Amino acid sequence: MSDLVARTGRHQQRYEEGYRLIAGCIPFRFRDMEQNDGDTSEKIVEVLMINSTSGPGLLFPKGGWENDETVKEAAVREAIEEAGVRGDLVHFLGFYAFKSKTLQDEFSPEGLCRASMFALLVKEELDCWPEQSCRKRSWLTIPEAIECCRHPWMRKALEEGFMKWHEGGMVSTINNDDD
Repeated sequence: MSDLVARTGRHQQRYEEGYRLIAGCIPFRFRDMEQNDGDTSEKIVEVLMINSTSGPGLLFPKGGWENDETVKEAAVREAIEEAGVRGDLVHFLGFYAFKSKTLQDEFSPEGLCRASMFALLVKEELDCWPEQSCRKRSWLTIPEAIECCRHPWMRKALEEGFMKWHEGGMVSTINNDDD
């Protein structure tokens, strides 16, 4: 059983101009790629995805950004709650707007959401985490993740945010004192 508890409810949820504000991340790690001679000179990037609790396909950890936390704190919290990983936010990937059928409420009756997505370098995989009873983790290569991604906006975050950053040399652009 996990000592950590997932936040529930929307009483502290942030909204802006009819959009529910979401924070999330694309957790990633480097894995040695073995060559034919057993040499491990090349590293491959893998991203962590979790199963959806409401249907087929895989997701990146994300959830509501609440009034008592920064967007970065919310993204880190969601990674712990949903995927059971801790790490460092190393790059802001961008804002991604989407419409949710399940997130409609009085402040966003159309279910409009705006996600702030980050790259999270995974430092630790937890044995126990708040949503482990309903979530499974899957480490995938980027092409595999693109194929399995449930939502078009998450695929866009992976392709246009994460991959561009990765191919550009993965320069860190986050100042941890900045919120």
